[in-house]
Amino acid sequence: MDSAFTAEQDEIRRTLRELLTKRSGPDEVKAAVRTATGYDAELWTQLSAQLGLPGLALPESYGGVGCGLTELALACEETGRALLPSPLLATAGLAAPLIAALGTPAQRDELLPRIADGSLTCALAVPGGSLAAALGLSGDNASGEWAGGGRAGGVQARPGDGGGRLLYGEACQVLDGHSAGLLLVAAHTGGFARSRTLLFLVRADAAGLSRTRQTALDETRPQARVELRDCAAELLGADDAADVPGALVATGVRAATLLAAEAVGAASCALDRTLEYVRAREQFGRAIGSFQAVKHRLADLYVRVQAARSAAYYAAWDPREGGLALAQGLETLRVVAGEAVQLHGGIGFTWEHEAHLYFKRAAADELLFGPVHRLRTRAAERAGLFVPPSGAAPGAPSEAASGAGLGTAPGAESGSGSAAAPGPEAVAV
Repeated sequence: MDSAFTAEQDEIRRTLRELLTKRSGPDEVKAAVRTATGYDAELWTQLSAQLGLPGLALPESYGGVGCGLTELALACEETGRALLPSPLLATAGLAAPLIAALGTPAQRDELLPRIADGSLTCALAVPGGSLAAALGLSGDNASGEWAGGGRAGGVQARPGDGGGRLLYGEACQVLDGHSAGLLLVAAHTGGFARSRTLLFLVRADAAGLSRTRQTALDETRPQARVELRDCAAELLGADDAADVPGALVATGVRAATLLAAEAVGAASCALDRTLEYVRAREQFGRAIGSFQAVKHRLADLYVRVQAARSAAYYAAWDPREGGLALAQGLETLRVVAGEAVQLHGGIGFTWEHEAHLYFKRAAADELLFGPVHRLRTRAAERAGLFVPPSGAAPGAPSEAASGAGLGTAPGAESGSGSAAAPGPEAVAV
C-alpha cells in the first residue's frame, strides 16, 4: 500500500482542523450539545457548504465531492479531535451508504443530493439498541435476531393504503434520531412465519412518529427513542428481495473505519492537551513532565496512539479490517482518556475541565459499538481462526489458532495484502 497522502487529502485535513480550532473549542462543544438539535446547526451548514463534508464520499453525479473512504476517515479524525457534535456519522457514515446500496434510482436521485449539500440529515433506527449487532460488528446479523423477534418484537410493518407500509414499534438509542429529517427504520415484514427484516424510509413529519431525546453518557453523541404508531413509511428499494443484512455489514465495516479514525483523533488531542499540562504544571520546583515516571506513561500513550492511527489508516485502505481498527481505536481512547484524567490531577476530575469529555466519549462509544473483545472475536471468526482445517480431529487446535497471529490465519479474507500482514497493530504507515 502507498501510505503517503495526496496534496488534496492533506488540504482536507488542514482546512478542517483550522476551521474546527476556531469554531469548536471545548466551550463551543458544551454549548452546542445543549441546543435542541444537539449540535451547532450554523457550523454544520458551513461545513456542508464550504467543505462538502457530508458529501465527501458521495459520487459527483449526486452532488457529492467524489472522494472515497480515506478522505472521509481523515475528516472524521479531525472531528474526533474536536469531539464535534454533528450528524456526520449518522448521515454520511450510516444512512447514505445504505440509500446508495439499496435505494431505487428515484430514491437516490431525491435523497443523496440533499444529503450531500447538508440540507437533509438522517438516522438509522434499529430496535433494541443493538446497532453493533445490526452492522455485523459484534456477531453475525443474518439471523435478524438483532431486530427483535416474535409477533410483537422490534418494529412490525404491515400493508397500508396506496401500496405503502405502516410501522408499529419503537427503537431506542438512535443516533441523532431526535433531529434527523429522515429515518431509516429496520422493521419486520411478511408475517410471523416468513418474517424478514427490511429498511423503510420515514419522514420527520410522518403521522404517528414520536421522537424523544434521551439523556446520554456522551452528550456529543445525542440519542433518541423513536416510537412508531401506525406510522406511514416507504420501503427502501424496489422489492422485498433486498439483501439488507449484507448491505448493513458492508456499511458496518466502513462505519467502523470512520469510528476508529474518530477515536484516534480524540485520543491524539487528549494526549496533546496532557503534554501541554505536564510541561506547565510544576511540583517540587520543576515541571511534572520532567519526572521519569510521567515520561514513561506518556511514551506508552504515544505508542498506543500511533499504533491505533496506523490501524485506522490501514482500514481506510482495506475496509474489511474496520472491526479490528475500531477495537484498537476504542481501547486506545479509553486508556489515553483515563491517563489524561489522572495526569491532570485534581483539575482533571472537574466538570469545568474538558478531560471528562474525552473519557465520556471513550466509555459511550465502547457501549454503543463494542465491547472491544466482541469486536475482536467477530474479526477472528470472519478470519477463520475458530474453524479447524479439513481432516483435523474434532477439538484439535487449528493451524490458524496456533499461528503467529490473525494475519497468518488460513482462510482469512484475501486481497490488497491484508491477509499477509501481521494485523493492523503491526502495520507501519
